[in-house]
Amino acid sequence: MPVTLDLQSRATEGATVEQIGPGHWRLSISPGPGSRYGVAQLDDYMSLTRSAFRWRPPLSLSLRVRVSHASLPGTWGCGFWNDPFAMSLGLREVARRLMVPPNAAWFFHASAPNYLALRDDHPAQGLLAATFSSIKIPGLLTLLGAPLLPLLLWPRGARALRRMARRAVHEYAAQLETDPTEWHRYRLEWQSDSVRFFLDGQPCGETPVAPRGPLGLVLWIDNQYAAFPPTGALRFGTLPVPEPAWLEVAHIEIEPGI
Repeated sequence: MPVTLDLQSRATEGATVEQIGPGHWRLSISPGPGSRYGVAQLDDYMSLTRSAFRWRPPLSLSLRVRVSHASLPGTWGCGFWNDPFAMSLGLREVARRLMVPPNAAWFFHASAPNYLALRDDHPAQGLLAATFSSIKIPGLLTLLGAPLLPLLLWPRGARALRRMARRAVHEYAAQLETDPTEWHRYRLEWQSDSVRFFLDGQPCGETPVAPRGPLGLVLWIDNQYAAFPPTGALRFGTLPVPEPAWLEVAHIEIEPGI
């Protein structure tokens, strides 16, 4: 049986989260320059510590999604993650968390110049069914790696760090060829040793690279980019939004014990 969700809305200036019907939301970002970060988000974890995140396998997530344009600037998606970078979104009532390696299972869209893959043979842009599985490291231990960060400024050092990161962070990504401006039913089934993805009832990906819980539920749209490509040239920032951008989600269901 699907469980009751406790979703909270978050939005920066110029963004909105609007409930437009029972179980139906529109997350929007208004047009703006690349100097302004915009995000609209629904989640169930923002004020919690990571140990209190709600979701562990086995479970399934099913929902209907459409977006305003096929190539929205930035990222959008839906699924589960551990908020590894402790993104505050410029909002209040956010738990303070240190950075940790990522764990996630989600449908994720990334526009250029995003490049969110550590492996060179994985798709890093477009609409993806994707997972990250990382060893669990207490946030305080990640501070021990701070002296290595200057290596990111040196291309050869950045490439070396990228190779090292693959040992701790395993990943999976499958490219999805569909028109995201049309309503589609997205579904993922998360087991402790696998994740299966479905698009409109048809299998579209399966992997033994399963995240380690607990994780939080997140649905979002933003104009952010981050790129760590094979060249090692780390880049991140925000992109211009030339016209209104939105994501609609409806009929969100999470069913434990599949």
